[in-house]
Amino acid sequence: MKKLGSWLRTVPTLVIIGTVLCLVLAVGGGLLLWGSHFADHIVHTQLSEQKITFPPKGSPALDPAEFPGLQRYAGQSVDNGPKAKAYADQFIRKHLQGVANGQTYSEVSGQVVAATSAGKTPDPKLVQAQDTLFRGETLRGLLLNVWGWATMGEIAFWVGIAALIGAFAVLCALVLAFVMHVRQESAEAAGKPGVPADRELVTL
Repeated sequence: MKKLGSWLRTVPTLVIIGTVLCLVLAVGGGLLLWGSHFADHIVHTQLSEQKITFPPKGSPALDPAEFPGLQRYAGQSVDNGPKAKAYADQFIRKHLQGVANGQTYSEVSGQVVAATSAGKTPDPKLVQAQDTLFRGETLRGLLLNVWGWATMGEIAFWVGIAALIGAFAVLCALVLAFVMHVRQESAEAAGKPGVPADRELVTL
């Protein structure tokens, strides 16, 4: 404890900054890992409850020529961020493009509203396409939102790991600095001049 106190008096600023930095990184890293686990758990739970699955392998609904990027997910449940993004961007989007010749819900809805405003009866096929696009784009948007949260969770995980590594590095630096201080003190104490043993005291 005496040597520790001497070290603290010698370099107080270094010790304070290092200790605070170590604590901040350690606590921050722990919170980030907890947040990452929480996000992953919520994403998995919410998607699993929806029971969305990719068509089985070899199914006409998952033609390799039309959906080459989805073959690795064939027959699997959509239960994580990457699968949610793949289902939204490569499966739902592909089908929506064929509903109204590539038109979006906003474009089709505008045509329905224009016909109604003009006192005309909207084309039933157009109304049906509007409903299909609304449902499809809503589901796609929700899945992409889930993917976004999953991505944030993954980023938090790796940042948390980096923070913990940083905290460990700072701790190691503090320990190394303390050890070097102790060695320096020992070397200084051993090098202090003393009275030679063979020197005789002469009295006049």
